[in-house]
Amino acid sequence: MTRAILALLLSLLAAPALPRAEEPAAGGTARERFESLSPEEKEALRERWRAFRSLPAEQQAELREKLARYRALPPERREAIVRNYRAFERLPANERREILERFRRFNEMSPARRAQVRAAMGKILEASPRERAQFLQNLRRWRDMSPEERDRVRERFRDRRRR
Repeated sequence: MTRAILALLLSLLAAPALPRAEEPAAGGTARERFESLSPEEKEALRERWRAFRSLPAEQQAELREKLARYRALPPERREAIVRNYRAFERLPANERREILERFRRFNEMSPARRAQVRAAMGKILEASPRERAQFLQNLRRWRDMSPEERDRVRERFRDRRRR
């Protein structure tokens, strides 16, 4: 999924939910709710609709499916997704790009590798605060190493395993 499609999906999830025109809702039908929006909100919804309609049919179907799955979630899970998206939006652009890049790389992993990453993250999340802090400190040290230093560390660990 491209960044643009991901951003569109997330913006749709964060947008106020308007039921279908024929469905009554608190405050009336979707048409009545739309009419009650400010001109800026109406234009934002129109722009989202135009962006959606400009996508190929397969991508529209994919987004509809994801939106249906989202709507089937419990309300507290949907609220958490919206909160997380809004927090993501507030991040500096460089941090958002980095997160999206990591997300892209994760999605490109094989299913087996993704399972390994999820398991490792589960262990980190279950660790005590002290263990987690130690892990993060080691991670920072690893990132600060040159490729040659990393190779030497890997070799030392290989040697230890052989013994």
